Amino acid sequence: MMIQPKKTINIAIICIMAFFYNSCSSSTSGSKGKIGMTCMDLTNPYFKLIATVMQEEALKYGYDLVALSGDQDAAKQNNQMADFVAQGYQAIFLNPVDSKSAGEGVKRAYAAGVPVFSFDVQVTDEEAKSLIISHIGSDNYQGGRLAGESMLQITQEVGEIAILTLPQITSCILRVDGFKDYLKEKNSKLEIVAELSGEGTRNQGYAVTTDILQAHPDIVAIFAVNDPSALGAYSAVVKAGKENQIPIIGFDASPAGKQAVYEKKLYDSPQQFPRKMAVGTVKSFIKYLEGEDMPSNTFIDCAHYRYEDSIEDNSRKNEQW
Repeated sequence: MMIQPKKTINIAIICIMAFFYNSCSSSTSGSKGKIGMTCMDLTNPYFKLIATVMQEEALKYGYDLVALSGDQDAAKQNNQMADFVAQGYQAIFLNPVDSKSAGEGVKRAYAAGVPVFSFDVQVTDEEAKSLIISHIGSDNYQGGRLAGESMLQITQEVGEIAILTLPQITSCILRVDGFKDYLKEKNSKLEIVAELSGEGTRNQGYAVTTDILQAHPDIVAIFAVNDPSALGAYSAVVKAGKENQIPIIGFDASPAGKQAVYEKKLYDSPQQFPRKMAVGTVKSFIKYLEGEDMPSNTFIDCAHYRYEDSIEDNSRKNEQW
C-alpha cells in the first residue's frame, strides 16, 4: 500500500494553509516588530486610554505596542527605555515622568539607533530634546489661558486665589504660565496668595488645599493643573463648608472631571484630546519609517469644558474622554 505520498500531500496542504493564514494576518499580528511605550502612570485613566488607542493604531500597521508604567519614578522609566533598546524594539513612545531626567534614556536610545517619539509632556534636557524625532501634545499654554479666562469670569477679577501646581512636569508648568499671562494681560487685580504642588493626585490636592484654607481663609477661587488635584481641592473646600464660596477650575476634562463639571463641583476643566494624541504619535512613527517630513512639534488646541458643554455630552454620559 502506498501510504507515504498521502502524508506528503497532507503536509503540503498544511504548509500552504499556514502560509496564507500568516499572510492574511500579518497586518494585525504585530509581525513587523514591537514598539515600547512608557508613561508617567498607567493607573491614570488618561494614560490608560492613550495606551489602548496606541496599541489599536499600531496593530493596524503590523506592530505590537508594549505599554509600561513609569510609576512616577524617573529611574524606573529610564530602565524601561534601556530594556526596550536591549530587546530590539523598533521605536519608543515616551511620556516623561520627569522632563529633565528622561534625557538619559533618550540619549541611550539614540546611540543604539532606536527612534524616540514623545507625547503629552516634552523633554527639557536640550541635547535629548534635539534627538527626539517628533513630539505631539496639547497646547498646554493655550489651555492655561482658557483657565485664566474662566477665573476672571467666576471671580469678577477681585480677591485672593490659589494655584495647585505640578512643577516637575513641563505641561503643567505651561498651564500655569498661560494662566498667569492671561491674568496679567487683562490687568487682573486677582492676587495669587498660594502656589503649591498638588502632585497631580486627589490625596495631595486635598491636603494642600486644607493647608491653604487655613493660611488664607479668604481665598475666592482655586485653579488646579489637573482634575485629580482639583477634585481633591473640592473635597477640602466641602469639608471647610465653603463649596458655595470657592469655585474650582481643573484641567483635562477627564471622565471624572466632566462629571464634576456637570455636578457643578468644578466650574471648568479645559479639555485635552488624548485620542488625537495617541493616533498622531503612531502616525508620526509610520511617516518616519516612510521617510516623510514632519513637524518636530505638533500641539493640539484645548477647549473649555463647562456646565453647558456637559449637559448633552455623550462622552460624559458614557464615562469617556
